[in-house]
Amino acid sequence: MPDWPADGSGFPAVKGSRELAMGLAMGILLVTGHRRALGWVLLLVAVAPFGDMVTVLAHHGSAATAFGVHGLTAALIAVTGVLVLRETGGVTSSGSARTPGRSCPCPSRPGGTAP
Repeated sequence: MPDWPADGSGFPAVKGSRELAMGLAMGILLVTGHRRALGWVLLLVAVAPFGDMVTVLAHHGSAATAFGVHGLTAALIAVTGVLVLRETGGVTSSGSARTPGRSCPCPSRPGGTAP
């Protein structure tokens, strides 16, 4: 990685802390099972590498780096977010699949009666 900006600014530290914070937020959502929220956060997080791509292009950086690294990263994160959202589309808050014709995701009681 080149020493840009060369004036000794904290650009790499700021970028690193941003990536760490976003990664921790997504990790917490994944570990706690909030998959739908994770899908939305992934879609929002895809904005960061897109912004990086625009910044590289605006500062006359390499188009190959802008599109190949940052653009591809943004696209992959967005696709992952969409896939997670599609996966969680038929799941209730309790994590069980919805059953047509039932008002609750509760298992039926012995004897075939629902609570």
